[in-house]
Amino acid sequence: MEIIHVSAECYPVAKAGGLGDVVGALPKYQVELGHNAKVVMPMYRTKFLYNNNWDLVHEGYQQLGSQQFKYAVIREKTNVLGFELYLIDINGLLDREKIYGYDDDTERFLAFQIATCDWLSKWAHQPDIVHCHDHHTALMPFMMQFCHAFKHLGRIPTVFTIHNAQYQGWIDWNKQALLPPFDSWKWGLLDWDKTINPLACAIKCASKVTTVSPSYMEELRYAANGLENLMQYERGKSVGILNGIDADVWNPQSDNFIAKNYDDHAVKEGKRKNKKELCGQFGLDEDKPLIVFIGRLVGEKAADILPDAIRNSTYQHRGAANFLVLGSGESEVENNLEHVKNQLHGYVNTYIGYNETLSHLMYAGADFLLMPSRVEPCGLNQMYALRYGTVPMVRSTGGLKDTVKDFGDWQGYGIRFNNATVPDITHSVGRAIDLYNNKRDLYNWMRSYMMNINYSWDASAEEYIKLYENLIEN
Repeated sequence: MEIIHVSAECYPVAKAGGLGDVVGALPKYQVELGHNAKVVMPMYRTKFLYNNNWDLVHEGYQQLGSQQFKYAVIREKTNVLGFELYLIDINGLLDREKIYGYDDDTERFLAFQIATCDWLSKWAHQPDIVHCHDHHTALMPFMMQFCHAFKHLGRIPTVFTIHNAQYQGWIDWNKQALLPPFDSWKWGLLDWDKTINPLACAIKCASKVTTVSPSYMEELRYAANGLENLMQYERGKSVGILNGIDADVWNPQSDNFIAKNYDDHAVKEGKRKNKKELCGQFGLDEDKPLIVFIGRLVGEKAADILPDAIRNSTYQHRGAANFLVLGSGESEVENNLEHVKNQLHGYVNTYIGYNETLSHLMYAGADFLLMPSRVEPCGLNQMYALRYGTVPMVRSTGGLKDTVKDFGDWQGYGIRFNNATVPDITHSVGRAIDLYNNKRDLYNWMRSYMMNINYSWDASAEEYIKLYENLIEN
């Protein structure tokens, strides 16, 4: 099969979160299964762009409302990522360093989708599947079926994956003219609650809708940021497929970012050396259990309660654990974490920002990974932690519930709690400290056991292939 993945992110080209990791890995595993998977994304001005070689494969013109724009499509020459990578360049819109956060993001991603559809419409053949990811590409299933210029693409089955339903790409109806001309009586497919809602539109128009874990699919039927009834109505064409991780990138035996490589047989010594390096960098006591948080500092991740949870845990448990936070996000959360770091010097440290190298060292050197998320459609961090023998401490929601089993249960290997609250986190920290100090045999068994749990993309990639095949056959 020829599979076209369309996304705003793809690691290591450009990444803001888990979406980038998924799109950087799933196509590679599909290629390994014998299929021709390709990725199409915007041409941001990133290091990856300048450090690789490209061929120009297409140039074209399209309209964004009354404005005509020129676009170019370039292809990475060597398939360095394990699949064909295409970037779409639109001067004045996509030629920027950051992925998101601009006032004209609506126009930027509309133009990207229009250009992608236009390019596909010029092909001498048609791909077997177009797989769109999140709201930045969510209008493509509609455009391919109902926009006059692209209607002949309507025979191609489309798959739409919801990575996070909190973000829906809302567009005011006064911007309707930015869309390519379409069958006007189909306007209802664009509308949800009196606004153009790309995410809702894709759920209505795509041949199949997937989410990134089975539990998240169930949760969306009662917590989908206003789309609950739609998710319930479309449940017949919706399925949850658990994300995987790239086992080549996230491998403690070969990871070049960590201080000491190790496997499940050498996990104790390997993690000790990485922890020594990590604690040395951040002035923390390597003899105490080290609990880390890695991620966006936003309410969705419950980062707003993180400062109070760390402070309360440190006081209540008499400084028996150390904390290290890596992330960026809301300025108030960043400032509160900096205050806690200064207040509890020697017990707490932070790195405000994004640092891929440091994140690998933290997975390898930490004893516990804290994920108190209010919303976690799948979560990859807990899978990375398991791969590196770091015990995940997670709230029982979404993909965290699907991938982490509490150590109080038979053959459990993690710590789970029910609520994103300071008391629940503080209690879990106490369980972690007790496990680390008083249950060493169990703790050592857990670390070795979890490293052998296979959450790679192998099984999930095959599930997607079966889903595509069913669409093509029908």
